[in-house]
Formats: sequence, structure tokens, C-alpha cells
Amino acid sequence: MRLKVLGAAGEVTGSNYLIECGTSRILVDCGIYQGKGDDEKNRAQFDFVPSSLNAVVLTHAHMDHSGRVPLLVQQGFKGKVWATLPTVELVNVLWQDSVRLMKEEAEWKTRKNERKGLPPVEPLYREEDAQKAAQLLTAATYDDKIEVAPGISVRFRDAGHILGSAIIEIWAQEDGKEVKIVFSGDLGPQETVMERNPAIISRADYVVIESTYGDRLHKSNKETREEFRQVIAHALKSRAKVMIPTFVVDRAQRLLYELMLLQKDGILRNNIPIFFDSPMGVKATEIYNKHLSLFSREIQQHVKEGYDPFTPEQLHYVESVADSRRINDIKHAIVMAGSGMCNGGRIVHHLKHGVWDPSNRIIFVGYQAKGTLGRRMVDGEKTLRIAGEEVTVNAQLHTINGFSAHGDRDDLLTWADNFETDPVFFVTHGEPKSSQALALALQKKNHRAVVPIAGEEFELTPQKDITTSVIAPVYLEKRGYEELNTLLSNISGLAASIRTKTDSVENPDLLVPLLESTIILLETASQKAGVVEEKE
Repeated sequence: MRLKVLGAAGEVTGSNYLIECGTSRILVDCGIYQGKGDDEKNRAQFDFVPSSLNAVVLTHAHMDHSGRVPLLVQQGFKGKVWATLPTVELVNVLWQDSVRLMKEEAEWKTRKNERKGLPPVEPLYREEDAQKAAQLLTAATYDDKIEVAPGISVRFRDAGHILGSAIIEIWAQEDGKEVKIVFSGDLGPQETVMERNPAIISRADYVVIESTYGDRLHKSNKETREEFRQVIAHALKSRAKVMIPTFVVDRAQRLLYELMLLQKDGILRNNIPIFFDSPMGVKATEIYNKHLSLFSREIQQHVKEGYDPFTPEQLHYVESVADSRRINDIKHAIVMAGSGMCNGGRIVHHLKHGVWDPSNRIIFVGYQAKGTLGRRMVDGEKTLRIAGEEVTVNAQLHTINGFSAHGDRDDLLTWADNFETDPVFFVTHGEPKSSQALALALQKKNHRAVVPIAGEEFELTPQKDITTSVIAPVYLEKRGYEELNTLLSNISGLAASIRTKTDSVENPDLLVPLLESTIILLETASQKAGVVEEKE
């Protein structure tokens, strides 16, 4: 039995894991890459033959977990795609929107290429691919055990991340031996608002755990709400336009809920227009309203009191492009639009026409991957090229991390501590610093934790051994080794610089955990390089 880590290793996006057991092969997630170099990685050949797969199992609907399934189907996959019912409904919406965005981007790039005498650009996949993929979607019920391939059974448990999200328990049997591996998917916080708490699982041999925020703690819900209320109240007092880049699945519904609460508490006047500029957002919100019974007690209580949790007063759904453009003429409003990382969607149009105005506010309420427009803004770049035009960033920026549907470090550790069988933890779905920090924290709590690299393959045994080999994914093969010496020189230089300043450091305790994480990372690199430590 083998596990191959094909994505979300050393980065947050592109989740993709292959499990092989006897003659059976299943894929857990098949996500799209988002950020720098995403196009090359998304177009790279799969590291397996798609037609050889028995099934795909999706943890949830977000595109970084589901977005390449239509491409998989385009290249020959014909098995079932298993997911919870809400996930089945949501990915149908997301894939159709993705088709539209890819088509628009390909047409734009083709026009640019034509002026340079270059060939046209094809979208990653087309509508017919998404439709074929949708026909393979098969709904599973939470807590039911299902055989998805000979010798491989799975069970979906509530992950508390977004509507329909799941922790996936997998039992694989080969030659009379059984191994259980658990995929956390994206885990919600222990202190939830909309979703239920993540399911507690106590038995596993191996656990693949996410680490998006493995190196930090979130503010409490109370603190987050207060911060959001203050930003909104101050913006409205100065009659500003508030632009909120948002993921239109879950984060947008959370924001609509928070705005409804602000109106209920009298902080947000009922005459302030709220524009949700996303045709896909309309459909996603309809699906959320359809499954209210799956939400938290807090949501249920508001429903009992007669409130629609996702429909504040003065909410306007914007579907046509013409109506979207008219928002430019409205100076005092709240505008929500995708994409959440500003690397596409209608938010780009609103930023182009509003980010230059110092009276406007932009509120980031979600993770911004490296290389995205949102990340560049958050990192402080003052001049950006947005939709083909150089724009100066004068608007006031606010980042509110507490809305995250991901658990923080302590949430992840709390969930991990429920396992009673001493499993091996594979720490993935995080930038290197976050993954290494969570691995170190797990190790300090006497858990075995490994940070895989892209392409790493593990033999899975009932004895919970860790036997590994590495085959570089296709998208990494072109990079070669030219960066290696440069990186090693940079590491040596930084270490020497820190050493010269140790006597003047005011609080060395702050450096210790960072350097401990660095040691783990270097030890891992040493192992991958085949370096044998000399014994005295």
C-alpha cells in the first residue's frame, strides 16, 4: 500500500494524493494551483494515467481541492467522483464558473499573443469537460462507510470547514493486512460560528493533516467580530466605499451573516446598499439556504427567531456585467466580489476603479497565496498592474484573519490529540514555514510528524513504518538544480549574520522556535539529499 503526495506539499493549493492498494488506485482531491507559476503547474501532465484510477474522493468543493477534476476527465478518467451531497452541488457551480473564467483568460492571452505573432492559448478545460465530470459525481452521506474500489473503503466525517466539507477515513486492505489513513481535508476551527465542530477521530495508522495556519493563532470570534464592526462602522461614518475580495463559497456567506448581525444590532443602517457581485455567489447561497440543518446551533437559533442568516437587508445580487460596472458610480456602499485572492473575477474590475482612491477601504478576509494580486497588496506594493493598467494603491487596507474557515495551530493540535493509536502525521497543505512549525509542535507533543515534499511516496504498513522514495512531479522537472547552490549560500549567509548579532538580541527566546523549525527543515533536506550524518 502506497501514498504518493502529488500536490499541496510546501504550498497551500493543488491538493492531490494518490493511494495504491493492490490493483486499486484512488485519488484524494484533485485541486487547482493558485499563485505564482500556477498555469504551468495546472497544465502539467498528471503523474499517473487518469484512466487507471478507480475513483476520486473529494474532501470539499473549494477549487484548490476539486478544480482539476474536469481536466482529469478530459484525459480519460471514467470512475466515480465521491463527495458529500452539498459538495456535489457546490462543485457543479464552481466548475461552471471556472470554465467561464478560463475561457475569458484564454481569449485575453490569445489577443495578446496575436499582436506578438504567437500561437493562441487554449483554456485548461472546456464546458463539455465540466459537464462530463459532473455526471461522475456521486453523493455520499456523512458517517456511512462506502467501498469505492476493491479493497478500499472510505467514510466522510464533518470537517467543520465549509458546507459539505469532510474528513475522510480510508481503510485499505492488501494481502490480509489493513491500514487506516485519515485525511483531515481543510479543518475548521474548534470555536466554530457557522459550521459544526470537526468530527473527533481516535484511530488511524497514518494521518494527512493540513497546516495552512500551522504557525499562528487566530483571534477569537469575539475579537474578530469587534474588529470587523469597527472597520465597517468607521468606513460608513466617512461615507467610504468598502470593497471585500471574498471566496464566494462559505466566506461570502459568513460575511453576509455578519452583516445581518450588524444590522440586527443597529451598527449597520438598513439603507446602506450591499452588493454581492457574483452570479456564482447567488447559486452558492441558494445551496447554503437549502442545507440550513447542517449548520451550527448559533445559525439554527437565528433561523428559529425568523432571521434569514445569509440575507441582510439592502442586499443586491449582481449578475450582469453591465450592472457590475454601474457600481463604479456608487460612492457609498459595501461591495463583495470574487475571487478571494484577487487573481480573477469581478473584484479585479472594482479594484482597478477604486484602489487609487484614499477614501475607499479594502478588507481582506481570507488567505492570500504567494504571487496573487491580493498577496502583493497585503505585502505593501504601492503600484500594481491591474487588468492591463498601472494603478497606485491609495485605498486603506485592512486584513482580518479571524474569519478563516481553517483552524489555527492550537485547533489543529487539539484535533490531532484525539488520536489514541500513535499515528504518523504527514503535514501538508501549508507554506514551508507553517508546515514545519506544525510538525515541530506535533513532535513536542510526542507525535510522529513528517513534512513530505512534492512527489514523495510512502509505503504504508500496519506497523506504521515510514519508508519513502521521491519522484519529482512533472512541473518540477524543468527547474533542475541551478537554484541549489544559491539557496545554500543564502542559508549560510543568514546563519552567519544571525551569529554576529546574538549578543545584541533583546529577546533570544523569540528566535529559538524559529531556528528549531529551520533545523527540522534542513534535516529533512539532508535526508532527501542522501546525506549520512557522521558519528563521533
